[in-house]
Amino acid sequence: MQKLLNRVPEVTVYFWIIKVLATTVGETAADFLAITLNLGLGATSLIMSGVLLLAVLFQLRFKRYVPASFWTVVVLISIVGTLISDKLIDDMGVSLVTTTAMFSVALLAVFALWYANEKTLAMHSINTAKRELFYWAAVLFTFALGTATGDLLSEALGLGYKTAAFVFGAAIAIIAIGYYRFAMNAILAFWLAYILTRPLGASLGDLLSQPTANGGFNYGTLGTSMLFLSIIASLVIYLSFKQKKPALLPIDPQD
Repeated sequence: MQKLLNRVPEVTVYFWIIKVLATTVGETAADFLAITLNLGLGATSLIMSGVLLLAVLFQLRFKRYVPASFWTVVVLISIVGTLISDKLIDDMGVSLVTTTAMFSVALLAVFALWYANEKTLAMHSINTAKRELFYWAAVLFTFALGTATGDLLSEALGLGYKTAAFVFGAAIAIIAIGYYRFAMNAILAFWLAYILTRPLGASLGDLLSQPTANGGFNYGTLGTSMLFLSIIASLVIYLSFKQKKPALLPIDPQD
């Protein structure tokens, strides 16, 4: 039977910690580049999209999960996803409700196309470049959707960053309870939690970086980005050293 290596990490506590940190960096780094450095959303989007494309091409060269490469792509997708959402809302005047609906439909379309081609959406079965490309497409739209949803609750609906973060955190906790106590489908639970960690991270990023007059802690976009990037880098270095020789995964005929 043919065997391949999984190209993405196991879903552990480290996975979720780095994921939330990366989503927060996506929010603050995008604001830092576009606003603080005054590059503008258009120029920043083009630059970061180019960097992301190069990172994805580099990532696809590997036949197995490599922490540094994988998480670099996640951070860059987080930034680009935020920029796409902000570009539509701030520069093109598309409402938060409309962008939330658009990205929801786009994400569902990616999932439908992915499942139609591969008959699975499971993380443990991402062992080909084709499946990995479907995965990255889904991740991009989860980040864009999360940015719009986070802003919708915290700003448009006036909940504020603290309350919005609590709402998204509570929703993730409910999903975790559903999975561990009530046998919720593992793939559904994973993707729901994955989607919700984005607005959670975006709300936390705004809470930490925004001025106190706007309901934030005024740490600034640069300070918040550097702090979280440092933590991400430390965890990735730790996981790289900890990583054992990758196990070969049998291909499930139903995958």
